[in-house]
Amino acid sequence: MRFAVLLALAFLLSACQSSVEPRNGYWVDTAHPAQGARPRIKVVVIHYTAEDLPSSLATLTDREVSAHYLIPQQPAQKGGQGVIWQLVPERELAWHAGPSFWRGATRINDTSIGIEIVNRGYTRTLTGVKWQPFTPAQISVLVALVKDITQRYAITPENLVGHSDIAPQRKQDPGPLFPWQQLAEQGLGAWPDPATVQRYLHGNAADAPIDQAELLDALQRYGYNVNSANTPPMQRKLIAAFQMHFRARDYRGIADAETLAIAQALLAKYGAAQ
Repeated sequence: MRFAVLLALAFLLSACQSSVEPRNGYWVDTAHPAQGARPRIKVVVIHYTAEDLPSSLATLTDREVSAHYLIPQQPAQKGGQGVIWQLVPERELAWHAGPSFWRGATRINDTSIGIEIVNRGYTRTLTGVKWQPFTPAQISVLVALVKDITQRYAITPENLVGHSDIAPQRKQDPGPLFPWQQLAEQGLGAWPDPATVQRYLHGNAADAPIDQAELLDALQRYGYNVNSANTPPMQRKLIAAFQMHFRARDYRGIADAETLAIAQALLAKYGAAQ
């Protein structure tokens, strides 16, 4: 009996010792982790650089702007897998979001990982705006990166967003050619179920006019920054940002039945922001 007690004490002592870690001039005992802790990272934000690769690197390694990762147009390959640049360690804050809002939170830099994709965005031509497509190699390595990040930090689908989702008055990236649906088909990010969208359409035409206030209320509940200070042009930009993400074929910012049905389908699938 005495031997068993001594053995148990020895086991407890060794367990306590294994939780003690040396630091610079002191020791830390990690045997009692708090239940109230949570990971810092909750959001992944996708951007395009609007510049070529040399300019993108110069901008993102300066003091004013930064991102955690940069994906070139044609990533180098190693062992059949794409190589990307990590510019900021994930544990550190990067300056990529700017003034922003998502699902009740501001200061999105504090809680996010920023991914920049080398892409010039758009150019204005005589026939209108021409957007630059992303390369298949970029999307392939992006999928691998986002999948890794979302698994490690348990990122929920609705918290994989574009810069335009969190700052619709200032930003348009990653733009209407970014393949959100393709990512969703691989389990990354939010996407509405088509059958649910049809149900909420109630047989109406996609472009049927609706009460814009009802749409803005749905967008606010989903997570967008809708408030009484939004002027009509600001409201249109916000609706356009949502459409660019979830219905890129028409992102004029006009409130219509299909846009409302998509918002309602997303709320039914993922719930409202808390």
